[in-house]
Amino acid sequence: MTDHLAIAKAYLALWNEADDAARTDALTKGWTADAHYADPLMQGEGPAGISAMIAAARSHFPGHRFELSGTPDGHGPFTRFSWTLVSPGGEAVAHGMDVARLDAAGRVMEVVGFLEG
Repeated sequence: MTDHLAIAKAYLALWNEADDAARTDALTKGWTADAHYADPLMQGEGPAGISAMIAAARSHFPGHRFELSGTPDGHGPFTRFSWTLVSPGGEAVAHGMDVARLDAAGRVMEVVGFLEG
């Protein structure tokens, strides 16, 4: 059975990881070599490309962190969860929902992100 909460927490930890090498290492271990990420503002390919994309996004929001909103769910190879981007002062500055698709070994193959009002 898929642990949707663990998948969502590990995913958000990637976005909150400030160390580029640690983030790339986590992506290499938990994502497929040809993984793809896409949302309305950016996209990335493979662990190194996705890590660089996350680093670029983090540079636009220094000190911000992603927090899980609600309870993740899913079915089959898919996990769906919502998140909030929180400023250093604790204010919510963005909300979204992401859907991750996993391979048979439980590694992330693809994430499609959606920004919410």
